[in-house]
Amino acid sequence: MQLNEDQQIRQLANLELLARQVVEGFITGLHQSPFHGFSVEFAEHRLYNSGESVKNIDWKLLARTDKLFVKQFEEETNLRCYLLLDTSSSMNFPDKGINKLQFSIYAIASLMYLFKKQRDAFGLCLFSDKTDWMSQVKSTSTHLFYLYAELEKTYNQPKLTTSTNITQVLHQVAGQIHQRSMVILFSDMLENSLNPEKLQALFAAIQHLKYNKHEVIIFNVNDKQKELDFNFDNLPHHFIDIESGEQVRVHPNKIRDSYKAALANYRHELELKCAQYHIDLIDAYIEDGYNNVLKSYLIKRNKMI
Repeated sequence: MQLNEDQQIRQLANLELLARQVVEGFITGLHQSPFHGFSVEFAEHRLYNSGESVKNIDWKLLARTDKLFVKQFEEETNLRCYLLLDTSSSMNFPDKGINKLQFSIYAIASLMYLFKKQRDAFGLCLFSDKTDWMSQVKSTSTHLFYLYAELEKTYNQPKLTTSTNITQVLHQVAGQIHQRSMVILFSDMLENSLNPEKLQALFAAIQHLKYNKHEVIIFNVNDKQKELDFNFDNLPHHFIDIESGEQVRVHPNKIRDSYKAALANYRHELELKCAQYHIDLIDAYIEDGYNNVLKSYLIKRNKMI
């Protein structure tokens, strides 16, 4: 799903309708592509375990797939998932089209829709420089709509001049999650990029999650054209830090190389640490849509079940 499609679905007030549209389109795409291993049946079935009762086996599905699947019910849960959303002011970039916060909200709503269909339990944590709000973990329809309402509030009330403290939040979340879970973080990860001490503290917080045996996915949400490639025209620009309010007037051509070099160095360090801790670091460019987010989650989930 590309950016022009994102702009069209922004008009949808109901997050469930949006999420269903994204997920069903994604599943259709899976069936039309060489990417195999997942089926729409995963939404309401699980594989039969030898020795358990046969009363809930789906015999029609056996005829179609030649595999034994058991029908699942509302109270059954396969996996526990925590979604962490960075709501700091840097996520409000860019100011035209869909921004990083809106993209993340749409992606999270779609993942929640998928969780619900899979009977996975899920919770939501909203944070900026502190943990602002954190839900319980459940798998019911009522819980889904409750979290959608919180996401809509976040969409409609973006934070102004608010910084990020991912390190503190990850330590807090790690201390509160007592059962093995999947932790999914949506953030632009820009807080610690130029500060070596803060960067090491971030790595320690990430390691805290892994120490507790959680599986972790970091969706690094960025505007690739502007933030990574620094693709601005050859004219002086007035840049404003939307977290601190600091301002600077510079010529993009004069700083582009040094900017990209510093960002590449930070990204290299982050990739190395994530690889060391077996954490999936996924680029989530707002220009590219949601399919890679859903696919990355399914791959990780398939390894855990």
